[in-house]
Amino acid sequence: METHPERNDHLKILALKIKEAALSVLPVMAIVAVMYFMPFISLSLTELFAFLISAVLLVVGVGFFNLGADLAMSPMGHHIGIGLSKAGKPVMLLIVSFIMGVMITVAEPDLSVLAEHVSDMVNGWVLIGVVGLGVGLFLMLSIIRTVRNKPLPQYLMFFYLALFALVAVLLIREGGGFTALAFDSGGVTTGPITVPFIMALGIGIASTVGGSKDAENNFGSIALCSVGPVLAVIIIGVASKGSINYTLPDYSVEAQLGPQLFRTVLATMGEVAVALVLIAVMFFILQFTLLKLPAKKIFHILHGILYTFIGLVIFMTAVKVGFMPVGFKLGTELASSGYSYVLVIFGFIIGMATVLAEPAVHVLNSQVDQVTDGAVSKRSMTVALAIGVGLSIALSMIRIIFDFSILYYVIPGYIISLGLSLLVPGLYTSIAFDSGGVASGPLTSSFILPLAIGACSVLQGNGAIPFDAFGVVAMVAMTPLITLQILGFKAVVTKSLRTRRAMARILAADDEQIIEFT
Repeated sequence: METHPERNDHLKILALKIKEAALSVLPVMAIVAVMYFMPFISLSLTELFAFLISAVLLVVGVGFFNLGADLAMSPMGHHIGIGLSKAGKPVMLLIVSFIMGVMITVAEPDLSVLAEHVSDMVNGWVLIGVVGLGVGLFLMLSIIRTVRNKPLPQYLMFFYLALFALVAVLLIREGGGFTALAFDSGGVTTGPITVPFIMALGIGIASTVGGSKDAENNFGSIALCSVGPVLAVIIIGVASKGSINYTLPDYSVEAQLGPQLFRTVLATMGEVAVALVLIAVMFFILQFTLLKLPAKKIFHILHGILYTFIGLVIFMTAVKVGFMPVGFKLGTELASSGYSYVLVIFGFIIGMATVLAEPAVHVLNSQVDQVTDGAVSKRSMTVALAIGVGLSIALSMIRIIFDFSILYYVIPGYIISLGLSLLVPGLYTSIAFDSGGVASGPLTSSFILPLAIGACSVLQGNGAIPFDAFGVVAMVAMTPLITLQILGFKAVVTKSLRTRRAMARILAADDEQIIEFT
């Protein structure tokens, strides 16, 4: 009987990936199962079963996606970065980076959801196109930064100052609803398809022409690409004359089952296929014209694209069918309970658990661990991200309860983040700002955002949703910037203390020798 060792290896790796995903998703499943038995929560048995079945499918989807990312998405970005850098054609490198940034962003499924929310204010395709241009331009800027080996904080400070100046103009024109959507856009455009490709592209370029062996230069692409969409949407807000008109969709489980389930699967397959085909077409054009990779590597990449497609279809269908309805239901039930503090506590706990299930988070943690040779471990990254996202959801629930602008969080938060960037090693700053875009993935927009919408619809009414519920994705993208840099600050302080103690021991030994000599 003929054996296929490579296929067997893939199955073994897939089994390991599914096991890791199960351990990550298990906390979310346990929390929702416990909430089912709470006296002030009225989840139906249908909703619970739909959620649990979706959670199992989500585990399988994350396993396939992570295997696909390892075999296809990351290698494609890495080979394109190295190939174009070694070709010595900087203009072509920038043009290809711009095109890839636009194409990937236009194809991101989460961006289509954002476009629907502002369809009464600006044409959806105009919004998608402008945001795509924003990502493309900032990906070019990221490549320039990497090639010139410039510190990331300098770029971040300049563009965030420009961003807040535009926000001030926008607030004069309207009450802030568009502001929350603008900051959310920075999170939704760095989805599971975009993250592994762009990160690997940046690492490939840095390893070839970055001019530095410092691991810091490998990161920062996601950070800058997250700024572009925010600036683009704010510019649209400043130029537009309309207002946000939000219609609450039907979040019931029943609306997602039956014939609608088949339509959801087909729509998801179409969205994921478009995104992957756009990336694959550009890659194979470069393969035949420049890269010339051996057939074995191309074979692995094709397998990886297939695994990525299967994983994302399963994952995104699961969150749409089971996670969105239950997230909305939990938000309405907790808000209706009369115990506001429970909403805040639950937000913190579910935020910590949810980030563990984000597929792109595992890609980031693995790449950070590899590039830094374990100096920034997967464990420390996971803990810092979990605490940061937990705090972001808790703070978002407080904002919904008391009805105030997201800028009361965002402006101080980014001031603290940029201030910390001056005190910690650049590596931690680059990783932290990348992690913000990674943490705010599809599970956040499909579970946490409906949770916030449900709570807001009860506490403040549907009209307040664009102002109070939107912005939760932006909070998820912001708080890891602080927690991860605090991790870096702790590392600096610990290293300093160890150095002082070592010096003290040396001096003490020298004093003893002097005393003995005399």
